[in-house]
Amino acid sequence: MEEGEHEIQFDAKGLTSGVYFYRITAFTNERNFVEVKKMVLMK
Repeated sequence: MEEGEHEIQFDAKGLTSGVYFYRITAFTNERNFVEVKKMVLMK
C-alpha cells in the first residue's frame, strides 16, 4: 500500500460479544511498528 491513512471494514457477524485483541503491523524502510489493542464487542 502507498503511504498514508487507510481504513479497513470489520465484519463481526460471526463473532459473539466479548473482549478481542487485534494487532496492527506496519513495515517501512526505516522501522517496523507493531501494536496490540483491546476491543470490546457488544451485540
